[in-house]
Amino acid sequence: MPAHTKKREAETPRERLTRDRVVEAALRIMDEEGLDAVTMRRVAREVGVEAMSLYHHVRDKEDLLDAICARVMQEFRFPEEDRPWIEVARDGAREWRRVLRDHPNVMAVWADRQRPMTDLEALMPMEFALRVIGRAGIDERASVQVFNVIGGYIMGVVMMEVGAMFSAGTTRDQRVDLHGKLGGADILAMLPADRLPRLVASLPYLAECDPDEQFEYGLELLLAGIQAKAATAD
Repeated sequence: MPAHTKKREAETPRERLTRDRVVEAALRIMDEEGLDAVTMRRVAREVGVEAMSLYHHVRDKEDLLDAICARVMQEFRFPEEDRPWIEVARDGAREWRRVLRDHPNVMAVWADRQRPMTDLEALMPMEFALRVIGRAGIDERASVQVFNVIGGYIMGVVMMEVGAMFSAGTTRDQRVDLHGKLGGADILAMLPADRLPRLVASLPYLAECDPDEQFEYGLELLLAGIQAKAATAD
């Protein structure tokens, strides 16, 4: 290699390492390789430094995982609120589903958290949700219960979508076709109709169930229930 080329490469400044770069790299690894792949050594390799250099920007792995959670929460795009509460709630639920589908592994991080979220920006989606739910005419205690129910529903839907369930539209490559086949195997032949009559009869409908349609169906049931509960409270 010519001397002037070596000199130019040596003079090229390395991108400055920041907390944001570390967190972005960790999130990318989590999305592409899974949560188990998020180690200090792996993240350091991703940003081109030694593992010890990361500790200038994150205290430890727990701090890094907390930062990932906050980063994901900040991707929430707030719907316009100058509309009836139920329309805003509907769009908010759809947006939260989008965020979780983009980063499904973050749900496992939340499940293992040992301390509450304190990042202000990361808490804004929760503030938004409680504010919109409160507009239905229910008090703070009931709003929290509704928030937990809707949040649990959305996370459950996303977990089913990214898993290898019977339903169509899963993100896995192996999908059940309308004839009850998975990867060439005949599922109907594997299931004893005498022991699982309802499941066998329902399998074609499970296979053709569109995930977006199913999500909207469940969401409408929840929102209708909230309206009914608010009316009863009044």
